[in-house]
Amino acid sequence: MGRLDGKVALISGGARGQGASEARLFAREGAKVVIGDILDEEGARVVEQIAEAGGEAHFVHLDVTSEREWQEAIATAVDAFGKLDILVNNAGIWRRGQVEDTTDEHWDMVMEVNAKGVFLGTKLAIPEMRKAGGGSIVNISSTAGLVGSLRSTAYSASKGAVRLFTKSTAIQYAREGIRANSIHPGPIDTAMGDQVWPDADSREASAARTALGRMGTPEDIAYGALYLASEESSFVTGSELVIDGGVTAQ
Repeated sequence: MGRLDGKVALISGGARGQGASEARLFAREGAKVVIGDILDEEGARVVEQIAEAGGEAHFVHLDVTSEREWQEAIATAVDAFGKLDILVNNAGIWRRGQVEDTTDEHWDMVMEVNAKGVFLGTKLAIPEMRKAGGGSIVNISSTAGLVGSLRSTAYSASKGAVRLFTKSTAIQYAREGIRANSIHPGPIDTAMGDQVWPDADSREASAARTALGRMGTPEDIAYGALYLASEESSFVTGSELVIDGGVTAQ
C-alpha cells in the first residue's frame, strides 16, 4: 500500500527540482499525478520517468499566472483521473534586489508567479476538492517568508504572502475537509538555488549557516509534501513545515 493510494495530485512547477521530486515520489506512493509547468520538454521527461517506474502521470502546459491555464490543468486532472485530491503549489521564481533596486516590473513579476499563482491554483482547485469530499493543499513558501531577506525583497514579500494566504485558506475550508499547509524550505540544491548561490564559495557559506552543515535536497522537501498530502496529516491544517537544516532555529 502506498501512502497516496487512490489520490490524484496536481503539482505546479513539476518539471524540475522540487516539483519533479514531488511528482516522482507521489507517483511511487500510489498517486496519479498531473504535472503543470511552462517547461514542456522537461515536464514530458518527468512523465516518462514516472511511467517507466510503473506510475501514472500527465503533463499540461501551465503558466500559473493564467486563470485559463489553471482551469485547463485542473480539467486535465479530472478528465484523466476522475477527481482532484491534492494540489501542490510549487511553482516559483527568485529575483535579486534590495528595496531601492526593485523595479515595479520586477516586483509585479515575482508577485504574479509566487503569490497570484498560488491564489489562482487554490481558488480553482477548491470546487473539485469539494466534489471529492475533501483534499490537501500544500503551498511551497520559504524561510524567506518567515524572516527578512538581505538580497531579495520581492521574493521574501511574496513568500510571506503565501504563508498567510495558506492560513486563511485553512480556516475558511476546514469544515469541508479541505486542508492547507505551507512548507518553508531553507537552502536547497536546485536550479533556483544556482541563482541564489552562483558559485562554490556562496554555496559553502550557505551550507555552513545551517545547523546540519549541508544544503538540502529536493527530496527533503518532497517528503515533507508527501506527509502533508497524505492522510497521516489529517489533523494538520494552517501549519508551517520548516525544512531548513536548522537555519531559522539559530
